[in-house]
Amino acid sequence: MAKIETKIGKDVIESLTLGMYEDSRFIFREYIQNSADQIDKAVEDGLFETLRDGRIEIVIQPTSELISITDNATGISRNEVQSILKNIAKSTKDRTKNKGFRGIGRLGGLAYADKLIFETSFKGEDVKTYLTWDAQELKSIINNRSTKEDATIIIDQVTTFREEKESSEMHYFKVTLQGVKNKALLDKDDIYNYLMMVAPVPYSKGFFFKDKVYDKARELDFNIDEYLIYVNKNQVLKSYTMSIYAGDTQNKKKIDEIHDIETYEIRNSNNQLLAWGWYAVSNFTKVLPAINTARCLRLRKGNIQIGLEEALSKLFKESRGTKYFFGEVHAISPELIPNSRRDYFTENKTLKEFEKFIKIKFVELHNLYHFSSRVRNSQKKIDDLVDFTKVFEEKSKNGGFTDEKEKANFIDKFEQKKEKAASAEAELKKAKEKISSTDTSKSKVFENVVKAKNRDISKVKIKDSGKSKFITDDITTLSRKDRKLVSRIFGVVDIVLTPDLASLLKDKIKEELR
Repeated sequence: MAKIETKIGKDVIESLTLGMYEDSRFIFREYIQNSADQIDKAVEDGLFETLRDGRIEIVIQPTSELISITDNATGISRNEVQSILKNIAKSTKDRTKNKGFRGIGRLGGLAYADKLIFETSFKGEDVKTYLTWDAQELKSIINNRSTKEDATIIIDQVTTFREEKESSEMHYFKVTLQGVKNKALLDKDDIYNYLMMVAPVPYSKGFFFKDKVYDKARELDFNIDEYLIYVNKNQVLKSYTMSIYAGDTQNKKKIDEIHDIETYEIRNSNNQLLAWGWYAVSNFTKVLPAINTARCLRLRKGNIQIGLEEALSKLFKESRGTKYFFGEVHAISPELIPNSRRDYFTENKTLKEFEKFIKIKFVELHNLYHFSSRVRNSQKKIDDLVDFTKVFEEKSKNGGFTDEKEKANFIDKFEQKKEKAASAEAELKKAKEKISSTDTSKSKVFENVVKAKNRDISKVKIKDSGKSKFITDDITTLSRKDRKLVSRIFGVVDIVLTPDLASLLKDKIKEELR
């Protein structure tokens, strides 16, 4: 039988470029990771002293429907431009070392632009080169189902190459997307917020515990790669803060705060380090609302986020568990390899070990926020008793009771609350005794939630002289008999209406009768 020549159809191009990502914003991550690799190379080659010498500039121009991503790293030599930028999935990068290594991410912009233009200059060469992909023509060819073109022929057809003069001192790489119609990609504020958590950037100055993160990284001899990245000249920084908010951007309020952070290591059964991370310790009052853009434990490789905020949710006992935390998981093992969509890792033995041992850590975190819930509920019962005692004494002193019946009901409620508070006091004591000396997270939660001024519940009493002033006593225009009638009416009001409405109506009636 004659050997049949292998051909690669045009649909492969669609799968690897036009149909690669569900979230269009991922293309920024792809271009950033390519720029980051070149900045790393610039440091290795001696072009830069440190990563901070490199810059990645993103410019988004909605009215012009134009996006550009530029770095000042090595650029590409004129002799390599076509072989590198026209070939698909033929990368020479090391997957155990580089952030991008499959050679397909750079073409992600084809799905969202009319033209994709690569412009680059290499130090020592007096030219800059352009490689342009005609995305409109590419889409037209792919969508024409009556033809069966070979992929390589199509690529040659939709790409053009040219050169221009440039200073031999220049070195850069620029990606330009022309004719962008996708509104999400042109929303510079949303892209900025997206990159705050996805991109490999420094922590903001307002995150006071960042030094503890860096200390842990140094202890493990791990470099957290951080680059200077700008969106329309605004530097991108990770959005971790010291406060937790509820509401929306127009009306937010603080509901909790970060008291500390804890770091941890994920090692396999042979004690090999697979990953390490940190999480913020708060009072864990509730699942962090979406207004907190840094919520969830973020999975990272090369300090670039893997997937979106819930990439690790499936490894918690409750899928919502990750949303109680700020924090990061930095994958270290070279065998934890991001998949082609970079929304998780490729399946292998190391991934299974990683999942096995990080689940153990996540059980601890599950127990931590449930522990906080129990402690807060117990403390609330004690606070309720103290607050109720103050209300009783205020009513007794200043004429807040409707009649003797209401006063008696208050005394009954006090006894019930005191019984619950006493039980809560015992629960808190038991919870504190169970905290091990090494469980610093639970210890911090307990200290932050439980009031140091808690009194011995058995000694909490209400001050009652036996002669309380009632709400009708100061209606001096009425006879004693009429005041009793009004008191009975007030009793009905208390039954029918909510406490707030009942109090308001009684005050209005009193004003009319004075």
